Amino acid sequence: MPLSELEINPWLEKKNEFEILIDARSPHEYAYSHIKNAQNLYALNDKEHHEIGCIYKENRSLAKVLGAKYISENLQNIIDKVYDSCKVGSVVGIYCAKGGMRSASIATVLSMIGYRVVRLNGGYKSFRAHVRQALESKVDTKFITLFGNTGCFKTKLIKALSPSINLENIANHLGSVFGEINGAQPSQKAFEDELFFELNRLKGKVCFAEGESRKIGSLTLPATLHEALRSGVCVEVKASLSRRIECIMQDYQNVDDKYFYACMSKISPFIKTKAKQEAIEAFERNDIAKVSEILLTKYYDKVYKKAAKIDISINSDNFDEALLRLNEIREEVLRGEFPRK
Repeated sequence: MPLSELEINPWLEKKNEFEILIDARSPHEYAYSHIKNAQNLYALNDKEHHEIGCIYKENRSLAKVLGAKYISENLQNIIDKVYDSCKVGSVVGIYCAKGGMRSASIATVLSMIGYRVVRLNGGYKSFRAHVRQALESKVDTKFITLFGNTGCFKTKLIKALSPSINLENIANHLGSVFGEINGAQPSQKAFEDELFFELNRLKGKVCFAEGESRKIGSLTLPATLHEALRSGVCVEVKASLSRRIECIMQDYQNVDDKYFYACMSKISPFIKTKAKQEAIEAFERNDIAKVSEILLTKYYDKVYKKAAKIDISINSDNFDEALLRLNEIREEVLRGEFPRK
C-alpha cells in the first residue's frame, strides 16, 4: 500500500481523511504543543529522545543505530494502538519534529502492513512555519466584538452565539487577575495552533468574539487578530451592578483560599488598602456577593479601559433579549445595513 509524503498545504487539505493522526514525537514535545486531534504514539520516549539527542552531537551513526533499536521496541505498542483505532487500509496521518527518522520509521512499517500513510514533509516545524505565516496575514473574518466592564455576561453571550470564537476558552483564562481559576494555560505555540484552526473554520464569516487585550493571562494574541477584533462592529455590553455581581459569583464560585489571597496580593497596587481589606474580610465570612461588589466597583471598573470605537450599546440584564439583539445585529451586518452611515 502507498506511503506518501506531502508538503504542508496538501497535507492539511487531506487531514480530515485521516482515521488517526499520529504525533511520533516524545511525550514532552507533544504535551507542549501538537497538531489538533493528533495522538501521541511516540517513536522514542522522553528518556530515549534525550539520550539519542546527546549521542547525536558526538556520533551520528551510533545515534541512528541506537535510535532504530529503541523505535523497534516501541513499534509493537504503536501497531497495537493503530490497529485498535482503525482497520488496515485506513488513511493514517503522521508527523514528527522535522520529518525525520521517527515518523519515517513508523510510516514505513504501517504502510507495509497495509495502511495508507500520509507523512508530513518537514514535520511539526513546517506546520509551525505555516501557522506563523497565516497568523501574520490579514484575518479574513468580520467580527462583531463585544466590549464592556467585567461581569456583563460577555463570555456567556459568546458561548450562546454562533458562529463565535471563544478566545478565553482557547487560552484557558478568564481574562482577569482571577483568570487562571481553571488551571494552567497552554503554551504560546499550542494557543496559536488552535487559533489557526479556529480562524480557518471562520474564514469569510461574520463571527462573534470578545474584545480582549493583546495579553490573555500569559498568552499573546497575534497582532492581526487583535486589530481585526477592534476594526469590526464594536458592541458595548452593559449590565446593572446587581446582575454583574451575579455573573462574577457564577464565574468565581470555586475560588479557594490560597488562590484568592494570591490574587488579592497581585492587585494590591491598583486597589485602595481599605477596599482590599473589606474584600478579604467579606471572603473570610463567605459573603461572596460583597466580595464581588467590592472588586467590581473598587478594582475592575477603575482599571477597565473603554474601547476607542463603539458602534452600538446593548444591555444584558435580560440575557435572552441581549442574545436576540446581537443576532439581529449580525443579520444587519450580513445585509450590509450595519453599521449605519
